[in-house]
Amino acid sequence: MKDQIKKFLNEDQDPKAIEKITIKLQDLLMKNEEIGYIGVQKKPALTVFPDSIVVTNKRIILCKPKNLGLSMDFVDYDWQDVIAAFVKENILGSDFSFSTKSELTITIDYIPKTQARKLYTYAKEQMDLLKFNATQAIINTEEIVAEPILDEEIIEEVEAEEVTNYAEIISVPQHNFNAEPKLEKTEAADNNTRLLSNLSQEELFEKLQNYKKLLDNGLILQGEYDNYKKEILSYM
Repeated sequence: MKDQIKKFLNEDQDPKAIEKITIKLQDLLMKNEEIGYIGVQKKPALTVFPDSIVVTNKRIILCKPKNLGLSMDFVDYDWQDVIAAFVKENILGSDFSFSTKSELTITIDYIPKTQARKLYTYAKEQMDLLKFNATQAIINTEEIVAEPILDEEIIEEVEAEEVTNYAEIISVPQHNFNAEPKLEKTEAADNNTRLLSNLSQEELFEKLQNYKKLLDNGLILQGEYDNYKKEILSYM
């Protein structure tokens, strides 16, 4: 007996039926397609040419002998088209069924119970694998589309333009030389905080852009720009 069919003879499959199927399937299997399990029909009456069902990692193949076993019909269904699998155990054997997206239900009867269970288990594994791969593909796509763009990246892309009205950007506090220096700075900071808190997100972003323009034109130092940016971003 050929080594390639030995692994399909664990549940009392008919060796002759298995050998005929595997020989004919050699020319039908696609690239990277592997046979996972073969179930052979076993009716109460003597059946010389039983039907068989083959499950691979790509599809389900129904094998129906004809012309006294001299030829065989093959009908296959891709796993992508299979939406459910069922097993119904009877007194004599089991019915293995599966349904497709086109609302077809295909049943092979008189499959030995152990073979039917193995077919069902393999079918469930393949359908679960397809669902997992589909879910992973969706997650990967969403991660690529939703990749965040940092505010700093947006700010760096803003082209330097000539600033014509500096008064709109920086409000210069009126100095009171009679007041304490610390008090003057505190009042100015409070006024600036109240001013920023009243601005919308768009206005805050525009203000930050203007500070960047001042930096690019050499009108403020890097340290001053960093402080302005930090304060504005705290309100965004």
